[in-house]
Amino acid sequence: MNRKVAVAFTFSVSSYASLHFITYFYHASVLSAMLSITGVLTLLSALLLLPIKKIQLQLCLIITALSVLFFTSHSFGTDLIQALQQMRSLIGLLLIVPIISWVLKEEPYIEEIMSFAHNFLNKSQKFYLGLMAMTQVISHFLLFGVVPMMYQFIETFLKDHKGEAWENFKGTAILRGFGLSTLWVISIPSFIFAVEALDATLWKSITLGFVFAFAGTLLSVVFSYYQEKKYDVDFSSILRQEVEKAMMNSRNQGKWNKDVAEFFFLFLSLFGTIFLVHELTGLEFLLTIPLVILVWTFFYFLLKRRTASLAVETRFYFSAGIAKQAQQFSILMSAGLLIYALNQSSVGGYVINAMNFLTGIVPFLNILFLIPFIVILLGFIGLGPLPVIVLVTGVLEGISFPYPPELVVLAITSGSVISIILSPFVMPVIILSSINGLSGIRNGLQFNLKYAIAFYIMVQLFIQTIILL
Repeated sequence: MNRKVAVAFTFSVSSYASLHFITYFYHASVLSAMLSITGVLTLLSALLLLPIKKIQLQLCLIITALSVLFFTSHSFGTDLIQALQQMRSLIGLLLIVPIISWVLKEEPYIEEIMSFAHNFLNKSQKFYLGLMAMTQVISHFLLFGVVPMMYQFIETFLKDHKGEAWENFKGTAILRGFGLSTLWVISIPSFIFAVEALDATLWKSITLGFVFAFAGTLLSVVFSYYQEKKYDVDFSSILRQEVEKAMMNSRNQGKWNKDVAEFFFLFLSLFGTIFLVHELTGLEFLLTIPLVILVWTFFYFLLKRRTASLAVETRFYFSAGIAKQAQQFSILMSAGLLIYALNQSSVGGYVINAMNFLTGIVPFLNILFLIPFIVILLGFIGLGPLPVIVLVTGVLEGISFPYPPELVVLAITSGSVISIILSPFVMPVIILSSINGLSGIRNGLQFNLKYAIAFYIMVQLFIQTIILL
């Protein structure tokens, strides 16, 4: 039964994404109706595929959305059809982006980068900085899949060194690194959706996000320094020994490292092409990114003469990989229903009015001060960074703010960073806990609470200063 449902889900969500791309360029009412039908099938098959404990959130979102539509809609059927198409761009993006990870499996890029940068990684704080930076770079390719991937790599690198001190060192670097990537990484669906929905300028949003990701990384390094003092462990001497071993195993022993050069060429070619295509065609980024990824990945395997590997990866993705994302897709579809229902009703306006009322009572408060807390709160009830950003920006996109939209994007994504590193109920913390054996509360709240407070204060000092000026 489960196998048949998994096939049905894979077929439905693949058809939904395909129809999204087709109807973007060729609009037809029949195809639009089919898009909504495959949306219903995607939701139903996902709910049948997943165990009860993994569909409670989706059911809550769906029931709420249908209730709002029932009491506020003038045409329930028409609105429901439109609501099922609310997340079409993100579903298409989310289905395609994981394909980039196939490229990373072909060569030992990460191992070679660590070996190449051995002179930089000779002290614990430098190593920690490098680990966070690498996590953010690799998140361009793997999204939150970077968490288990980077942990397994570091675990292999430091396999003889266990204990809470080392788990804090590894876990906080990876978790904070991924969290900070949601501030600026263009292939992270939550970031690009926020930019598009709020009509922000992409390069300004990326620049602003990158500056605070860099500042957040440096802040994390400072915290790690004092954490190392607290645990009274000499990380530096152990790391130097392990880096020397890694150098001996490198397949590029000279000064020129072919794999490192190839990795950065791939990085620049992919994201450079995305920007180029966007500028030349005017297509929105939510459409440009998946289409470029498809073509870029195909040409990578073609030029490497590894089309057999591409066929294997494609077969596995459609036979098992897509079905594993059923929870993520179903939450997104359910959130889309709720967003549409809230937007066509006055509920979203009530939320904004309540926030404005609160900021009117307390003189120093404004809406950008409060927005991160909404994102954090939703994270603690189980909504991951993508559906949280989708819900919040979905309500906010119809509001006219007296602030630059890039500031609003920064406020929302900073809340996402904090939610990712603190909440024991979001996927990155759950994944980390499943592989390092520590509880979600320990990996999240206990290891990162002080850092999260400091990061929030740092971002808000900038935002509030800009507003005052």
